[in-house]
Amino acid sequence: MISYLKTPTRRSLLRMTAGAALATPFLSIRAAAQTVNLSMLAWYGHAEPDVVGEFEEANNVKFTPKYYTGGDNMLGLIAQSPPGTYDVILSDAEYVQQLNAAGYIEQLDPADYAFDDFFPEFQKFPGHWKDDKLFSVITRFGFLGVAHNTDAISEKEAETYNVYAADKVTGKLGHFDWHLPNLGQMSLEVGNAHPYDIDEAAWEKVKAATMALRPQVGGFFDYGGTFSSLDNGQMLAFAGIGDWITGVLERNGAPVRTTIPQEGGLQWTESFSIGKDTRNYEMARKWIQYITSPEGQAKSASMQAYPAMVPSKSGWRVLNDTHPEEAQRQNMVMGTRNAMDLIREGRIQYRQLPVQQSLEDWNDFWSDYKGA
Repeated sequence: MISYLKTPTRRSLLRMTAGAALATPFLSIRAAAQTVNLSMLAWYGHAEPDVVGEFEEANNVKFTPKYYTGGDNMLGLIAQSPPGTYDVILSDAEYVQQLNAAGYIEQLDPADYAFDDFFPEFQKFPGHWKDDKLFSVITRFGFLGVAHNTDAISEKEAETYNVYAADKVTGKLGHFDWHLPNLGQMSLEVGNAHPYDIDEAAWEKVKAATMALRPQVGGFFDYGGTFSSLDNGQMLAFAGIGDWITGVLERNGAPVRTTIPQEGGLQWTESFSIGKDTRNYEMARKWIQYITSPEGQAKSASMQAYPAMVPSKSGWRVLNDTHPEEAQRQNMVMGTRNAMDLIREGRIQYRQLPVQQSLEDWNDFWSDYKGA
């Protein structure tokens, strides 16, 4: 059969043009409503619904997380990925300088973020700025001390790192398997006021004190193993962690707690950066603005995966209004002695990379210790 193409009449052309014109707005609406996929490299929990759900719904965003454990793991993942793979990067504060030096993160505009609402100690946090240029925004922090089973070890006993060597802890001392927090604690234990800035003689003392604990150790654990071995009583004391682990268990009724010992504690600090060559810079910026807003800070503080303190004064107030028990538990109550007093009294030192030794030196010793 032969078919013949007819020349369109003026009327049919008008119908076709009108139909196309009617369709155009709907195509535009669909394009405008397209969900933005925002990739996040972070510790577990930061892209879960209790933290990002409200932001996703309000901004038509869907987070795609890649979770890691430990800063070395984070750097490795970025190094193995093409530029632009991660829109937002959550890192421990001590790794921001390495991210910046490697060209992995974008410069930020300080005017975009509510630093005036932060406690003064966090408004220009060390390492987040270079030559007065901003590269990362602090979002949360916490303290590392002696984590312990309160049925077996009292808070009084846990007021010194020497408890790790107690007879009752033999075979029951756990380590979170990351050299920086563990060796930082041991550096405090041997009397180093600045635990990460030590000369070779002090470093030798840290290594000797650490190696002396080896018979006490019942295991080296990742996040899940740390959590479960404290929860079931397999480990009675834990080095290298703090309320970010014990707080979850304590909230669920487990007899565990973190005590800051007389030798002092360490502060872990997390911050968000924007990944280099992201195609979603504006939405990434909007996310950091949200998580540092009073409401976002309250969500971050009470995150289901692991709790934290936050640098925003307004965030403290919102947390006290919405979750007063958690605010009280974490020492985030204005007008009373609180977590900021520990920092201002010098009882807390920032966790950082080693200053006088290389990171490889510390990592190599940690491997030797584990294998001893």
